[in-house]
Amino acid sequence: MHFNISQLIEQYGYLALFLGCIAEGETFTLLGGVAAHEGLLDYGWTVLVAITGGIIGDTALYFVGRHYGERILRRFKKHQPQIRKAQRLIHKYPTWFVIGVRFMYGLRIVGPIIIGASHLKLRRFLPLNVLGAIIWALLFVSLGYLGGEVIGPWLHKFDRQLKYLFWLVLVIIIALILRWLWRDHRKNNAQDSD
Repeated sequence: MHFNISQLIEQYGYLALFLGCIAEGETFTLLGGVAAHEGLLDYGWTVLVAITGGIIGDTALYFVGRHYGERILRRFKKHQPQIRKAQRLIHKYPTWFVIGVRFMYGLRIVGPIIIGASHLKLRRFLPLNVLGAIIWALLFVSLGYLGGEVIGPWLHKFDRQLKYLFWLVLVIIIALILRWLWRDHRKNNAQDSD
């Protein structure tokens, strides 16, 4: 049975957008805007779903940073200068860093972990995270919506390949998360038995 990307968006559009905004962000948000331009999704609901996914994703990473941040950040040996720079920025400009972390290339995933590891208070983080998610979602969904004239025809040419690529990326992300959790669990058990 053949599905094209239009059918997938019609059936799973908001769910795919929501999960994509939790895991990655910009690509799914832009594609959500394109889908809204083509009438497959509602623009307002697309923005709202992107905001919600962005808030949940960054909040989850913030809590990961609060509990495991130092251990996780030490693993990025090659990126320690950038991590130290980000840590200085979060202490010097916490408001701007939290709002802007979504727009900083290379910090989309690790940025909220750094924020959590910095022990910025949750009551300060949450409203700034919400504000950042609103700005981010409005910007990228609108860019996708306005760029729909250009991107839409390209998507129709590659709809079948994009469907398989989406599922492949999702499976890889789940496998990496499970691998990391398994290693962390084994490491904790080894430390407990010592």
